[in-house]
Amino acid sequence: MPTSNGEGKVYLVGAGPGDPGLLTLRAAHALRTADVLLYDALASDPAVALAAPACERIFVGKRGGNHAMPQAEIEALMVRKAREGNRVVRLKGGDPFVFGRGGEEAQALHAAGVPFEIVPGITSAIAAPAYAGIPVTHRDYNTAFTVVTGHEDPSKPESTLDWSGLADSHQTLVFLMAMANLTQIVARLRERGLPGERPAAVIADGTRPSQQTVVATLDTIVDAVERAGIGAPAIVVIGDVVRVREQLRWFDTSPLFGKRVLVTRPAHQSEEFAAALWALGAQPVLAPTIEIGPPDEHPDAAAYALDHLGEYDWLVFTSRNGVDALFSALRERGRDTRALAPLRVAAIGPMTAAALQRYGVAADLVPARYVAEDVATALLAVTKERERILIFRAQVAREELPLLLAKRARTVDVVHAYKTSFTYDPAFAEKVAGCDVLTFTSASTVNGFAHNCGGAPAALQAARGKIVACIGPIAARSARELGLCVDVVAAEYTADGLLAALQGHLSSPTP
Repeated sequence: MPTSNGEGKVYLVGAGPGDPGLLTLRAAHALRTADVLLYDALASDPAVALAAPACERIFVGKRGGNHAMPQAEIEALMVRKAREGNRVVRLKGGDPFVFGRGGEEAQALHAAGVPFEIVPGITSAIAAPAYAGIPVTHRDYNTAFTVVTGHEDPSKPESTLDWSGLADSHQTLVFLMAMANLTQIVARLRERGLPGERPAAVIADGTRPSQQTVVATLDTIVDAVERAGIGAPAIVVIGDVVRVREQLRWFDTSPLFGKRVLVTRPAHQSEEFAAALWALGAQPVLAPTIEIGPPDEHPDAAAYALDHLGEYDWLVFTSRNGVDALFSALRERGRDTRALAPLRVAAIGPMTAAALQRYGVAADLVPARYVAEDVATALLAVTKERERILIFRAQVAREELPLLLAKRARTVDVVHAYKTSFTYDPAFAEKVAGCDVLTFTSASTVNGFAHNCGGAPAALQAARGKIVACIGPIAARSARELGLCVDVVAAEYTADGLLAALQGHLSSPTP
């Protein structure tokens, strides 16, 4: 939607080197408020996904040597969209002003009289070596580092780089966009006297789960890169700092590094889990199999319970979705957290307790194990007969909790706070096929997986040869009932527990 004052503006935003966790707060804000997004090939999918659903997305990058749009057209498009009154984000890999043609684009905007803002990004010149365990400066090895383009303006009659100055053993050289000219770069440095035994590294897809690092010498790096099959995008680091990689490498040592992990939980709950996977070097593949919506029953049932909260002794939540549903209903009725003042509150686990905490409510009871049976046991220990308990839960859920409480003469009312339904993703089969690990955080996500695969037989075929990881025994039981071979069950029934269990499984020696 055009800006309220009718005046558009362009934001030249650095997307960073690939890891979405390296996106700056300012960049994230610009993306979330953009009306139009023009993005390059090196901008990561999670960064692009930050734009609002209504934002117009236009790919203007280069893939496989093919330009989606010539540079002059990109600049004209920015000007036109801004003049229409839009907030335009031009999302560029790395930093806009580090060999990213951001300066040219800013000049074009200035010439057109279009307001603009520069949002710097983390350049791959420092991020990629850091993720490979190579510091661009180290007091034992160098007193300077130089960032050089490996792809000069092709219209120049000859190179304008000072190759003699670059062939200085007291500095680190970082070449960007150098893969097409690596042989010539090495030859020119050797001609100017840089020793052939000088350490060199090439880092492809830096900061991403697909990162590859090849370490060699100036004399052997071209052959080493060819043997490894490395292509663009990659950077070249030349200097003694490469020697410390084996001591400092950290990103590609995680047992999850390079693994593609299917995330089946609802889309609005996937962000933190996906970020944790990225931090461990894994590639999250978002494929929600369920979504959360209002229940089928008439809202009067929930409204009645909310109007009579003071008649209950305990309020019980079996998921964070129930917490969000209750507070949403309270807001609609012009009420807030004070409505819970007379009640004691129980949460099935730490994630549900954390959801309560965000609304300013501290859970009075969280069982040691995060299953309905243990919630019932804990409640029975602190309540008396005929005490009234209100359970806010999903429309379709296991009946163990209310049944166990009712059998011991507790008065139990159940409110269906939300409904879980299956999603449909036409690209689901392709996503599953490309994954190494399938994760399930509830029985519903398991059933949604089977639904998206087209039934149990197809689900079994899709899961063949993949690691199946479940957040706890309930999800694991559903997976086994489906016929899946469950490899990992978290000891702590949380997303962090699932990640820890998955790392432990992958770290164990193969029998």
